[in-house]
Amino acid sequence: MKVQLRNPTRTLEVAGPVSIVKLLQQLELNRESVLVIRGGTLVPGDAILDDADEVEVRPVISGGST
Repeated sequence: MKVQLRNPTRTLEVAGPVSIVKLLQQLELNRESVLVIRGGTLVPGDAILDDADEVEVRPVISGGST
């Protein structure tokens, strides 16, 4: 599958099928610090990704008003 990462922007190929949890472990990313998006939709942590999937991994950005 194609995995697009942000900060820094790069694209990786990862063999599937793989769970979101395993993918993030392979990429050494914390599940609470990123969002995984497939086809414009947020993917739940228990989802399984296939070889044909294209996903984007974005850092969680939070903010608020002061």
